[in-house]
Amino acid sequence: MAANYEKDPILTVEGLKQYFRVSRNFTVKAVDDVSFQIYPGETYGLVGESGSGKSTIGRSIIRLYDPTAGKIMFNGMDISRKVSKSNNKSLRTQMQMIFQDPMASLNPRKKVEDILGEGLDIHHMYKNSAERKQKIDAILAKVGLAPEHSSRYPHQFSGGQRQRVGIARALIMNPKLIIADECISALDVSIQAQVVNLMKDIQEETGTAYLFIAHDLSMVKYISDRIGVLHLGHLLETGTTEEIFENPVHPYTRSLLSAIPSPNPIVEKNRVAESYDYRTSGINYAEGTQHLVSGTHYVKCTDAEFEKYKKSF
Repeated sequence: MAANYEKDPILTVEGLKQYFRVSRNFTVKAVDDVSFQIYPGETYGLVGESGSGKSTIGRSIIRLYDPTAGKIMFNGMDISRKVSKSNNKSLRTQMQMIFQDPMASLNPRKKVEDILGEGLDIHHMYKNSAERKQKIDAILAKVGLAPEHSSRYPHQFSGGQRQRVGIARALIMNPKLIIADECISALDVSIQAQVVNLMKDIQEETGTAYLFIAHDLSMVKYISDRIGVLHLGHLLETGTTEEIFENPVHPYTRSLLSAIPSPNPIVEKNRVAESYDYRTSGINYAEGTQHLVSGTHYVKCTDAEFEKYKKSF
């Protein structure tokens, strides 16, 4: 399903900060002044190296963490601070998360039918046990599993099947936004393709929006409508997939793209990866502001840096 940019965003994040106080004298600034929007039916890819703050952003949005500062608007609700009881119920049903490690996020003592039915039980989303079973069987079929799988435990599945259970658990609530936190990184490459194609098919059918968190740029390019590039907790560049891959502006983005291996051995032999070191780059993320490159393409930098980058586009 194509993103509907004429409608209001399903999610708006403005100036999100997530700090963790480690000791009296030291605080980790995991996420610092991040802003972006996600529209209905859209997949927004969030990329960056390990430790850049991608998963922290996802957990802050779904309120597993209380944001230090900033504003988060979801489906017209302000969920930045303490959420009211009615808004909390809407948040827990309309926003779901697929976690990175399916084995760690599925209760090993529960059968699949109880794992999938837990959300239905909590929010009373069925009239009787027959309707509950019908919903569980239907969602298993949608993710490519059979009804008899509902009586099995997580350890009786392969990694790809467990991730399908995780996707089913998110989908059974019929959410408007799913945060997919590195949901394919623990899977074999062939299984990754199956899971991503499944997510795209489900999006076509249901119109669900995705925040797709990953470090595999090739997979992000395949599934995403727009991409945000994150480094050291700062969103350095954001734009459509074509804008980011065809015209990367920030040197960190260019270094990430230059590291993608090519399947063509001749091209791969001559590929030169660009190096980028923030400490020696002379760039100060804290002083940067958003500059419009073209269309929906933004880069975060100072005015002087932007004038220098303009020479490359």
